Amino acid sequence: MTSFRKTKAYENVLDKLKNYIKENELQPGDRLPSERELVDQLQVSRSSIREGLRAIELLGLIETKTGEGTFLRSYQSYRTLSLLAMFIFQDPNTKIDILEVKRLIEKEALKMAFASDRLGVVEQWEEIAQVKNGQTISKHRAFYQVVFQSAKNDLLEKMWRLMDEFVETFHVQQYSDRFYLKVKNVFVQDHYQEIEKIFETAEG
Repeated sequence: MTSFRKTKAYENVLDKLKNYIKENELQPGDRLPSERELVDQLQVSRSSIREGLRAIELLGLIETKTGEGTFLRSYQSYRTLSLLAMFIFQDPNTKIDILEVKRLIEKEALKMAFASDRLGVVEQWEEIAQVKNGQTISKHRAFYQVVFQSAKNDLLEKMWRLMDEFVETFHVQQYSDRFYLKVKNVFVQDHYQEIEKIFETAEG
């Protein structure tokens, strides 16, 4: 799908949400239509709907609760949010930028967790080590949930979770299995300075 088509699909999603919110007089916390309902109403692919919603969520307009649906957050900032969201689809480098920012957050979170409870993190990693091969995203999320629990920075974790969910729509492998082994060894061997070196390589 071209950048133009992605932009138009996003505009349809945002316009539909705007109209739905106005017509139904929704307030923050109210539920929005499901992905399937939006697909039927807008006549676009489900992947376009999902990516559009992720972009809107990344900008703070909505929030998705697993098993419950998508809910309205702050609707007052619609004009500003729409301009920012348009940037996501018009700039071909935006996805790369998001991945880079996400890696920076993950690197700093590792440093914070290392300083906070290095051995405790290792023990918790051992408990999730049995995640099946091939479930890269699930493994990555479980791995970093442990990290953020020890990093103890709620804002950083919220930023990471939102970006991680958005990156999931890219269908890319974020890190190789070797990345997790390297990080674990750094924590076990108490080599703080090696964290920077791990992130210097593209694969981790």
